[in-house]
Amino acid sequence: MEPTVSLGVLNISDRASAGVYADTPGQACAALLREWLRTPFTLHYKVIPDEQPMIEAELRRMADEAGCGLVVTTGGTGPAPRDVTPEATVAVCTRLLPGFGELMRSASLRHVPTAILSRQTAGIRGRTLIVNLPGRPKAIRENLEAVFPAIPYCLDLIGGPRLETNEAVMKAFRPPG
Repeated sequence: MEPTVSLGVLNISDRASAGVYADTPGQACAALLREWLRTPFTLHYKVIPDEQPMIEAELRRMADEAGCGLVVTTGGTGPAPRDVTPEATVAVCTRLLPGFGELMRSASLRHVPTAILSRQTAGIRGRTLIVNLPGRPKAIRENLEAVFPAIPYCLDLIGGPRLETNEAVMKAFRPPG
C-alpha cells in the first residue's frame, strides 16, 4: 500500500544536530510511530538545534508545506535556558491543547519526580497536531503511550488525516458512531 499521510518527527538538540551524539530520541519516536500505526505514512524527519526561530520555521514547513497531519517534537521541553520547544510550538499554533502536557507530566510522575520540570505541550496549526515530547527515549515512550490513544480522534476533529492503529499494540479511542 502506498503511503497516504505525512507525519513529522523533529528532534531538537544542539548536540545531536552538531553530531556530538547519535539522534536516538528522534529515531525512538519514529520507531514508535511505525510500530503503532497501521496507516501507511511518509515520515518527514529532521534534527535541528535549540534555536526558537529554526524550530518555528521547521514546524511551519512540516505543517504547511509538507502537509504533516501530526508533528511530534523530541527535546527542548525542560527548564534550561536553551529549552525553547514549547515557546516555538505556542508561537506557531492557533490553538493549544493543554491536556496533552498535563497527561504526559502525570504519566511521567509515576517514574520520576522531576517530571514536574517538563513543559511539553501540544497545539493545532491548521489541520496539523503538534505534540512536544521530552528528549529521552524511555520518557518519549512513556509520554507518547499516555496521549497517543487520543491523537487519531483529535486529527479527525481538526480535519487531519485518518490514522488507524495496530490495535495489538496501541488502541486509539474514537467515540461510538
